[in-house]
Formats: sequence, structure tokens, C-alpha cells
Amino acid sequence: MTKRRGGRVAIVYPGNQEARRTATLENNRFSQLFQVLADLGMQVEPAVYHDDFWEEVRQQLMNVDGVLVWVNPIEGGHDRSILDSMLREVATTGVFVSAHPDVIMKMGTKEVVYRTRDIGWGCDTHLYSDMEQVRRELPVQLATGQARVLKQYRGNGGIGVWKVELATHAPVDNEHSAGAPFPQAETRIRVRHAKRGEVEEEISLGEFLTRVERYFAGNGKMIDQAYQPRLTEGMIRCYLVHDQVAGFGHQAINALYPAPAGALPTEAPQPGPRLYHPPTMPEFQSLKRRLEHEWVPAMQRLLDIDTASLPVLWDADFLLGPKAESGEDTYVLCEINVSSVAPFPESAVPYVAEATLALTEAARQRRQGLG
Repeated sequence: MTKRRGGRVAIVYPGNQEARRTATLENNRFSQLFQVLADLGMQVEPAVYHDDFWEEVRQQLMNVDGVLVWVNPIEGGHDRSILDSMLREVATTGVFVSAHPDVIMKMGTKEVVYRTRDIGWGCDTHLYSDMEQVRRELPVQLATGQARVLKQYRGNGGIGVWKVELATHAPVDNEHSAGAPFPQAETRIRVRHAKRGEVEEEISLGEFLTRVERYFAGNGKMIDQAYQPRLTEGMIRCYLVHDQVAGFGHQAINALYPAPAGALPTEAPQPGPRLYHPPTMPEFQSLKRRLEHEWVPAMQRLLDIDTASLPVLWDADFLLGPKAESGEDTYVLCEINVSSVAPFPESAVPYVAEATLALTEAARQRRQGLG
């Protein structure tokens, strides 16, 4: 690649003090990105982060032009409250931060699935703001006999994502439970936590409600979506740089699979590999067009996010919905990931590097002007 003059950029990722002390451009999972950024003429540096030494990282970030952040919403038992406060402060000095915490709150929480449910990628989706609403409305949803998927407001790795359905497939009628119209606390349900290694259980609805109370601590919420039976055909992850698709991942997401015939309740399915593809993958061109020309612009308008403020790298996960009358596939958004999108396809690296170069150069010029 042609050498070009660029600014100074730091990549923030989690680690302990020893990882920070020994960090180089090569001894981390972003080594390829570091190299491509350097090839573009940029000054690049690792910024290993932990809450225990946030002030040290803050001082480092105050002296760069751009910051790329890869830290999960829940990392080692910690949330991002200290990190996000620090990143907001850094951004006020003119440093570009991606993804900015305010943008994460708009599009990187599970609530975005509810807020954007009507733009073309949604399904039957509900938002629970407190436990009283769950107790009141979840039994109504379960009474149809259809499975639901409940997701906590912020999380990763399947934490706080549950498949829930009645223990029997038949819908509940008005005679259920001594005349009560909907499932009661003692009604038996089947639940499956999407966290790796978890298995399907049969418990009472009351016990399940007790389990999910913790997700409403503070300003917690939960999203309730209709379960998509075509889950067994895999999930398509679309990697985007701003508003442009830069690659795909296709994976058998079996954490919420129905139990295979003959399997024991204690047998957790093993995750399948995610296969990466470039943005030119023929099978996904219809999805790519709809994302770039319909859904992402609609999301931007709804959430009030301009294109330059979209994350340098983010992804949207889709399941296959019911076939259209024409026989074409439909797609259902199950989540958007913004906080820590990794790993990612090799095809995305040059897109990320070029976007970072442009944003860092612009930030450097602004900061020089302010100086």
C-alpha cells in the first residue's frame, strides 16, 4: 500500500497490568490491523485497559488523535461504566472515539431490536421495562404455545439470553389452571440459557421469573422476541464499516437449538465454527443490498445517527425468517454488536483501516486548529 501521512491512533482492549506493560503491536489479536494502519502511515499503539488503571489509560488517550475500542459490555465481571465515562471525556478534547459510548447506547444494546422492529428487519418483539411488566405480559405471550427468546439489555456471549416455552406444545386455553386464562407461577416451562455449556431445563414459570429479576437491576430491561424456527439453518453476521458491508460470518448458532432426538437433558451442544466471507459472497447479496440501501439508513434516521458517527466496525446478526410468498428468504435481526466486534473477517481490515485514517486525520487537523 502507498505510504500516506496519518495521525496517531490507539487500540483499546482489555488486559491486566502485565499485559499493558508488555504490549506490542504484534502480541495481540489486532496485529494485522496494527500493521495495515502503520502501512498507511499512521502512528499506532496498543492501549491495554482495566478499571484498576483507568487514569493511566486516560492520560495515554489524551495524547492521540483517534481511539478504537474493543471492550465487552461485561468483561471479567466488570461493566463499562468507568471506561465509558473516561471515553466521553477523551472525546470532548477532539479525539475521535469509536465506538463512542453514546452511539453504543443508541444502537449497541438489545433495545435497538425493539426500537427498529418496524423498519423491515423485525419480528414480533416486546420490551419489558420492569419485572411487573414481565409478570403481566410474558404469560400472555407463552399462552400462544409459541417459544419466546428473552434477552437482557446489555450483555455478550449469550449471557442473559433465554429461550422460554411451555413444557407442552398445546396452547393454553381459558380453562387452564382452574379457570385462569394464562400460565401461572406453578406452570411448567422449558428454558434454555444461551450461555455456552448450558442445557435445557424444565422448571416452573415462577422460578424462571425469579432468575431474571437480576437483569432489571439499575436501569435494566429485557427484550422479548418470537423464536425463529429456522435458527437451525444458522446465523448470518454482517460486518459493517460505517454504513458499508465489509464481510460476513455464517455460523450454526446451536445455543438455543431444540434438543436433538435421543439427547439427554444434560448434553449441551457444541458450537459450530463461524465461516468468514468477503462482502462479495453471492449468497448474501440480497441481504447486503437491503442493509446498505434500506435498513441502515432507516435505522440512522430513527436513532438520529449520522454516517460519520456510525462505528468504524460493527455487526448485525440475522436469523432466517419465514419464506416470502415469492420463495425468497426474509431476515430477522437478533442483535447488533458494537462494543467489541472480534474476531472479524480479513476482508474487513482494509475498510476499517481506511475509515480510521480518514477520521484520525480529520481529528488531528481539528486539534491542531484548536491549538
